[in-house]
Amino acid sequence: MDETAKWYAIHTYSGYEVMVKTNLEKLIENNNLGDQILSIQIPMYQDIVEGKNGKKKVVDRKVLPCYVFLKLVYSNDIWYLVTNTRGVTGFVGPQGRPLPLTDDEVRRMRLETRLDNIDLAVGNQVKIVSGALEGFVGLITELNLTAQKAKVKVEMFGRETDVELDFVDLEKINII
Repeated sequence: MDETAKWYAIHTYSGYEVMVKTNLEKLIENNNLGDQILSIQIPMYQDIVEGKNGKKKVVDRKVLPCYVFLKLVYSNDIWYLVTNTRGVTGFVGPQGRPLPLTDDEVRRMRLETRLDNIDLAVGNQVKIVSGALEGFVGLITELNLTAQKAKVKVEMFGRETDVELDFVDLEKINII
């Protein structure tokens, strides 16, 4: 994997996100760009229950409608190919020039679910940064490096409870 690859956001027409992703995948395949455009993602909320006409239905919703996220090695050629893809209105950034996302933005949007450099160990105190338990502080009791999950002992309602969380949901608290 190239170290200069960063995440960028592109703006699309409303409802064109999936079509843009498909068009970009074809562009990568046809122009042999697999080493320059590494990933294409449309962050989705899973299993949202929606009521319509008295019936409940489970649907997936886009986290940010009208946006598609690309992990790519930026160049003027890539900019030209991406911005001329049907459905794309441009990159997000000043004057349509790409502005890479920060590591914190990538983590919060869950664009990368695997972490390369893990700074967690059993006994570390951690803060939960996303999900239903966001803001809670706990203690790591067990780590599963292959699944990238940790068992964390969290105090809820006056009781200590073990919860299993993804590494991307945790932030190590540095005690001085």
